[in-house]
Amino acid sequence: MAARDDDVPLNAIRAFVTVAREGSVTRAATTLGTTQSSVSRYLAVLRDYLGADLIERRGRRNDLTEFGRLFANAVSEPLETVSFTAKRMRRRAGAGTNRIVVRTSLSIFAFSILIPNLQAFSSEAGGVIVDIISSLAHPTSSDDFDVLITRDLSVIEPADSWEIYKEELVCVGPPNLVGGRELSIVRSTPLLNITSRPDILPTWLRAMNLSSSDIRVGARYDHNYLALAAVMTGKCLLVAPEIVVGDLVRGGALQIIPGSRTPSGMQYRAYAVDRSAHPEIARSFCRWLARLCKKVALAHVA
Repeated sequence: MAARDDDVPLNAIRAFVTVAREGSVTRAATTLGTTQSSVSRYLAVLRDYLGADLIERRGRRNDLTEFGRLFANAVSEPLETVSFTAKRMRRRAGAGTNRIVVRTSLSIFAFSILIPNLQAFSSEAGGVIVDIISSLAHPTSSDDFDVLITRDLSVIEPADSWEIYKEELVCVGPPNLVGGRELSIVRSTPLLNITSRPDILPTWLRAMNLSSSDIRVGARYDHNYLALAAVMTGKCLLVAPEIVVGDLVRGGALQIIPGSRTPSGMQYRAYAVDRSAHPEIARSFCRWLARLCKKVALAHVA
């Protein structure tokens, strides 16, 4: 259908805004995935529609006219808003219909709890493929994920959320070291220090009515999963989330020191973002994850 004379040339506006941002027809064409001649035609269409020059050529440069600068400033932000809203509300099913992306800031939780149980969700959901990515960066609305699992990050876009686990801390060590010992063992045995969770040890010490001068500080490790090998084989102790060490305790590799369990005050949450291309699968995953964590927590109590 031929366009009417008063139809707003949106594609031409998009091309012009890209030229204004990139400062070059050549770079704009590369960004848009089209040819320089196509971009030039769009600019001509927009010039005819507006009745004013938007760009003036100075040697090899393309500079905006005063009118062009005013128009670019006026339409750039609304155009970005339209693009963002369309992406967020997109519901078109593509080739990866049976696939979601789960992003998490909890790498040790993903390693010890989530990934070992993913096959159960996939079977329950009819063969859904779950891609796992790990990042400590704050998520943005342009990041590609359907579900976020986090303890300390927030989602600034529309999303459904689930509280999946209230974190509890325990002090553990190898059975041959802590078997039959009481909490006083921490005064004479080194406690490993996890630099990625500097909150854990002070929180636990306060709950145990201890101070840093009451304990022996041991080696430093970046993450809990690095410290687990050290605590299982060395003469040291580790304060860690119970959900991380629970399987090792049940398997006999580690033992919890009696009286060392305390809430950390941290809440694990799962978010299913509205802009997901597969919102029902994303929500189903979050509900499944909440059930899994509840089952794990009950196993700890047992």
